[in-house]
Order: sequence, then C-alpha cells, then structure tokens
Amino acid sequence: MRLYCVMFSFLLMHSAWVSGKELPDTYDEVPGSENVEREEPDISSDTVDSEEPDSVAPDNILTVDAQLMSRGEIRRGGLPSVDDVSEKRANFVLERTRLSIDYKREWLNVRLTAQHTSVWGQKGNGTLTMHEAWARLHSRQGLFLQLGRQNLNYDDERILGSNDWSMTALTHDALRFGYEGYGHKIHGVLAYNQRAENINGGTTYTTTDGTQPYKTMQTLWYHYDLPRFPLSFSLLFMNTGVEMSASDAITTEETSDPETYYQQLFGGYVAFHPSDWLCEGALYFQRGKDEFGTPISAYMGSLKATYRRQGCFSLNMGYDYLSGDDNPVVPKIGAMGLTLHKKVRGFSTIYGSHHQFYGAMDFFYLKAYYAGYTPGLQNLFIGGTYNPMKNLQLSASYHYLSVASKIHDACMTLGHEVDFTIAYNLMKEVKFSAGYTYMHGTSTLERLQRVENQNNLHWAWLMVTVNPRIFSTKW
Repeated sequence: MRLYCVMFSFLLMHSAWVSGKELPDTYDEVPGSENVEREEPDISSDTVDSEEPDSVAPDNILTVDAQLMSRGEIRRGGLPSVDDVSEKRANFVLERTRLSIDYKREWLNVRLTAQHTSVWGQKGNGTLTMHEAWARLHSRQGLFLQLGRQNLNYDDERILGSNDWSMTALTHDALRFGYEGYGHKIHGVLAYNQRAENINGGTTYTTTDGTQPYKTMQTLWYHYDLPRFPLSFSLLFMNTGVEMSASDAITTEETSDPETYYQQLFGGYVAFHPSDWLCEGALYFQRGKDEFGTPISAYMGSLKATYRRQGCFSLNMGYDYLSGDDNPVVPKIGAMGLTLHKKVRGFSTIYGSHHQFYGAMDFFYLKAYYAGYTPGLQNLFIGGTYNPMKNLQLSASYHYLSVASKIHDACMTLGHEVDFTIAYNLMKEVKFSAGYTYMHGTSTLERLQRVENQNNLHWAWLMVTVNPRIFSTKW
C-alpha cells in the first residue's frame, strides 16, 4: 500500500516539476560516484508562454543501439570439475547480442533492451531475455522515479553493480526513487519477486525459483560530494528477504510453507581525489539470517590508492579483507567429515560487479568451496596501466590471495595470481581486447575445493565488442 501511495504522490506533483526552474549545477562529478548510473542531460527546449500560438513543444529523441560481443576462452584448471573427466582443459566461445531502444523527452526517459546469450555450438537457441525495460520520470527540482527492470550501479560496484563482464549481467525488477541536487543524492529501491502469477501459493519465492537470489529487497543509498574539496562519501543500507529452496526445506503439516528470513547489509564508501591521486575505502557489515535461518555476522573492508597521469599511465595498490567462517574443517579426498556452523561469518558479495575485484580469474567470489562454506579472503594487490599510443592500453596486476580463517593443519595462503590485458579501440564502435592469467595455487586451495592439480592454473581470452548506433532522430 505504501508503494502505491509513493507512486500516486509522485504523479500528483508532476505538473509542478515540469514547470520548475533548473537547479544550478555547482558541483563537479568526482571519482567514487562515476559508477552510479548517469542521467542524460536535460533535452527540453526553451520554455515559452503556453498562450503563445507558436509555442515550441519539448524535444523528443529516439535512438536505437546494438551490441555484439564475442569472447573466446581457454581454461586449464581453475573451477572444480563437474564430472570426473581426464581432460582438464576447456575451450569455448561466448556470445552476447543486445538491441536497445531509448526514448527521451523533457521529463521522461524510457529504455527497452532485448538480450540474447549463447555458447557457440550449444544445443538449442541460447537464452533470449528482456535485459532492461524501465521508465523514468524526473523533474528539474531533482526528484525522480524509475520503474521496471534496470541496472543498479552504486559507488565502485562492489556491493551493487551490473557485472557487465558476465554475458548475462545483472538487472533488478524494482522501483527506484529519490532526489539528486546540490551535491546530494538520495536513492530508495524497492523490489518484490515472485515465480509466477499464481492463484495460490503466491507468497513463496525460493533461491531456485527465479533470476534473483532474493524475494524482497529494500535499499537506501545516500551520496554527498563536498563542495570545493576533493572528497565524496556514500552510505548504504540493504534489507533482503530470502527463502530456502524446496529441496532443502523441511516441511510438516503445521509448517508447509518455507519461512522468509531477512538479512541486512550496511556500510559506507569514501573517495579522496587530490590532483592525480584517487584514494578509496569501504567498510560493510552483514547481519540477520541466511536462507536456512542461520544467524549472520560478517564484514568486509577495502583500501585502494591509485596514481594517474592522464593519457599516459596509472599505478594502483590495495588490500581487501572478507571475513570467513570459524574453524572450517574440510576432510581430505577420500575421507568424510561434518562441521556444524552455528553462525555464518563468510561475507557475501553476490550483487556486485565481481570481475574487477579479487583477481581476473573470478575464482573466489563463487561458491567453489567444498560443503559451501566460505573461509573468507585476503587480497593484497598491485598493478598498473600504460598507454603507449592512442587507443591502446596495456594492463598488469599481481594478487597475493589467502583465506581469512585459520585452517587446521594447513597454511592460509591460497595462491599467487598474475593478470595481463591489452585493449585497442579500432574505432569508436569497435574494441578488441585480450588477456592472460596465471595462478599458482597451494595445497590449501586443493584441500578447500577437494580437487587436485590446482598449482598451475591458466586462463586466456580474446574478445571483440561492437557497439553501433543504428538509428537516431529528434523532433
């Protein structure tokens, strides 16, 4: 009911928004807020007296864009094998195709994006989905309301991001509303997911029913750019409701429906950017209960410093810490064992853009550990980029990776990872990129995943991205 009241109030205020005056844009965009979804500049024409016979209607802009992305990968080792096969190597080509339609006018933005993903040669026709479908109402006073399937990108995208490296990427079916102006940004997000238009049983949504791992979500985000000082900060609070899958649920005649458990995430992000430097820090906590009703007490922290010379090179170093479960016990291959955890202490980042953190091999945010427990992660890294010529960029980084929890009869080191990438923009719409990653894993890594031959892991990829604008008109 509150949701309907918010929407109704917003529509009643619409006429006052359209006729309002433009707010002065006195604050520059700063690092730390650049990953928040940018709103297109106001495209309305000059306002005139409506009584004039030759009054000018607001501009309308319609654009059609496409994206064709193909990425070939070669993997040797890395993630645990699904089957007991002798060949430890995997070669495949992933493909993603998108077609987007954008409509803009003075107070309204609409976007529709169809997406098809597939693996070359796979059986069937791949997966065709509506990746984005939203409408956004906004006013000159800074108020806005956005409804539909949309990306949620905030701060450095560690907690909430589109994860665009993944072929499917992440979107949310949600209502987003808020205010942006005078250096302040306040966003609220509401989401409620359901598996179908059910006649009965319409309140059950487990972790395996749909595209989202949560049933409900309420999010509040606040960001502030300090005037005339190179500092910005954000505060984030999330409350998500989850239910265990039907296969894991233990039901009786008295309790036939899975119970919804709620978990909270709260914390902040800060960015300090004097001259050519960018210093970032983040701290987040998780509380509540997981889908099995187990209490959660987890946290993570990160620090990163980057030095940039525009158009030339950049250097960065930092440290990430994600808490892990206490006293993890993993029996050796061929042995059996059980561990009872009375509290979940492993921090989860399932809604973020994972590929840009914790090593390019995307090894440690996945639930790739035996029995599903999380030993946490420590990531000490250093890297840099170099631009030897226009449109060409070379990148390299090193990661020292270890668990955050002590493991009986095992060292804490997971391995050492080295990442290399090269990217070249052939033209505005065409980009070629390639990368190679090598990781030397330890016996601890093999034991945690109960797989062998993890001491020499290789991953190489080549990607072509084409982003043409097919059609554009204005009237």
